[in-house]
Amino acid sequence: MRRKIPSTQALLCFDAAARHESYTRAAQELVLTQSAVSRQVTLLEDFLGLKLFRRTRHGVALTPAGVDYARQVAQRLDGLERDTLDTMTRQGTGGHLTLAAVPTFATHWLIPRLATLAQHHPDITVHIDTRTRPFLFADTAFDAALYTGTPEQVRNWPGTRADKLLDEDVVPVCSPRLMDGRASLTPKALAQLPLLQQSTRPEGWRQWFDAMGVSAPNALGGPRYELFSMLAVAATHHLGVALMPRLLIAGELARGELVVACPKALRGTRGYYLITPDVGPEPEVLTRFRVWVQQQAHAPG
Repeated sequence: MRRKIPSTQALLCFDAAARHESYTRAAQELVLTQSAVSRQVTLLEDFLGLKLFRRTRHGVALTPAGVDYARQVAQRLDGLERDTLDTMTRQGTGGHLTLAAVPTFATHWLIPRLATLAQHHPDITVHIDTRTRPFLFADTAFDAALYTGTPEQVRNWPGTRADKLLDEDVVPVCSPRLMDGRASLTPKALAQLPLLQQSTRPEGWRQWFDAMGVSAPNALGGPRYELFSMLAVAATHHLGVALMPRLLIAGELARGELVVACPKALRGTRGYYLITPDVGPEPEVLTRFRVWVQQQAHAPG
């Protein structure tokens, strides 16, 4: 039975036009003429029997059906590209693993340890994309995720198995210049300094000061950054004090770019987890990675 699938060329043209909401910019990306892109989109609309774009004063805009279809097409094209690259590099035999990971943890903790994985399992190739929030594995090409969250958040991630790797202890850090020659600062003194905030954890500083028994009227004030890596860079450039997990700034502390402003750490409810789909038999490559990453998490230092 012949599959009811439009041509790849039509899907590529639609995907580019949907991302840019412009036939002209899509044509530039694909090295085609504007009329060629328009023709492919028209063929796709005829195939589907519905309109994907509507004309506007400035060009084209997606219809509601076009928005939904564009999301699905983008996911399928991304998956097809990954599968093609795996096959081209002879990694399509079950020795590759595609991970979703929170960015700073992947950069500062996981990637520096992958050389050890290569020594013990040279046949495993790890691909990493970033994700900061839960998702449905059935809607993605991910085999597993490295995620940070609370036990409640992990329990509420449907259809998954969670293995806790590490607890998260946070500590105030800043550049040596901000210390002004002092070995450490009291929580009360910290409350007077600029506080760098993480936008996904707006209560972080308030929780820390409450645990220290110190009033800090400005606990919610200060510039906000989405990622811990951004906080670390801001802190090294003397913009303020950041509340950071030690395990994510080991390099900056070792190089003296950051110093612990106050040694009083706070163990939060958050931790780092390996999240995997809880459906069917687990691939051998994922089992081997699970054993390795748990060993790394429990290794000294």
